[in-house]
Amino acid sequence: MAGITENGRRIMVAIDEGDESIYALTWCLKNLIFKNSKDHLILLYVKPPRVVYSAFDGTGYLFSSDITATMEKYSQQVADCVLEKAKLICGDVQNVETRIENGDPRDVICEAVQKLGVDILVMGSHGYGVIKRAFLGSVSNHCAQNVKCPVLIVKKPKSNAGGDN
Repeated sequence: MAGITENGRRIMVAIDEGDESIYALTWCLKNLIFKNSKDHLILLYVKPPRVVYSAFDGTGYLFSSDITATMEKYSQQVADCVLEKAKLICGDVQNVETRIENGDPRDVICEAVQKLGVDILVMGSHGYGVIKRAFLGSVSNHCAQNVKCPVLIVKKPKSNAGGDN
């Protein structure tokens, strides 16, 4: 861990397509990063591992390299869009770095924290229940157990209006 120096803290926010990570970012900007600070904000997006396909799809047709290239291009566009939205939210924050990595988010986030000397990791929580978390796993829980820096898990408040949460 790098520690707080004259260059400020290294704060990493794990970003994905969900509203929870965007909420965690806005919370971080309001509560952890101050105007004119020398803090360095790292926005990390992890592209999930590509699904391995056989040469044939389920109907027996050949799965062409054009299709896999298109899927990879789409995955990159999603990553770029998510990070662009996150950078817009950051507004006039001075030191913002964006990174796109590939792999299992649990492992990639932990490795990036170590490699980049992050001082604090900020993550959103999807708020899964016990059973769903047991089957899907919890990225934030895994990171909280395995990184060597403090982890701040920001839970998005449930909306009472509209009943869609």
